[in-house]
Amino acid sequence: MIRAGQIVAKTLKILEECIKPGVTTIELNNLAKEYIISQGALCSFENYEGFPYSICSSLNDVVIHGFPSSEKLKDGDVLSVDVGACYNGFHGDAARTFAVGIIANEAQKLIEVTKQCFFEGIKHAKVGKKISDISRAIFIFAKNNNLGVVRKFCGHGIGKNLHEAPSIPNYITNAKSERIQKGMAIAIEPMINLGGDEVDILKDGWTVVTKDKSLSAHYENTVLITNEEPKILTMLNLE
Repeated sequence: MIRAGQIVAKTLKILEECIKPGVTTIELNNLAKEYIISQGALCSFENYEGFPYSICSSLNDVVIHGFPSSEKLKDGDVLSVDVGACYNGFHGDAARTFAVGIIANEAQKLIEVTKQCFFEGIKHAKVGKKISDISRAIFIFAKNNNLGVVRKFCGHGIGKNLHEAPSIPNYITNAKSERIQKGMAIAIEPMINLGGDEVDILKDGWTVVTKDKSLSAHYENTVLITNEEPKILTMLNLE
């Protein structure tokens, strides 16, 4: 899983360096696929439950699961990219939201707060804590910044399967919460909106958009639970 995570992290770095006005998300998709395969891995998302691409590229009001396309990125866009790689039967999964050119101040704040939501959550990714502790920290930080928290989709366990138990909500729930244990691998992924919490799914059955058409951001890492601090497997050099 460490190797899978590092492939994902490097893929996101390669894409970050290419994201600029005039580039298309299908070009990003092809770059990601080429690199992942060159590393002896498989694209986790491609054909997963019928998903037709190697990455998810979610533009502006698209929250997650956006389809890459030939539409050119333009100055001021906000692009979320979700990447998965499977190496020797184990998955890594991570997402980042990038500014395209110069973006509005409120859009930049959305990106920064969404990233920090992850880091608020991971503070509680420790043995003896509960999944609900992660969820609460993410939700409170987002709401303190007057942002919407997507409830329809959650983080998840990960390993031999891309999506495994437990589910990791980004909001406070009264449901019974699992205790965190050493050896767990989880994908913590805040999905935060500039407007309200509600989302719609488009007719393609995949693309999730904000109901109020507000901007959305996504930040995700695969995290390994240890007896000490959690390890982020999808950051370069395990930083």
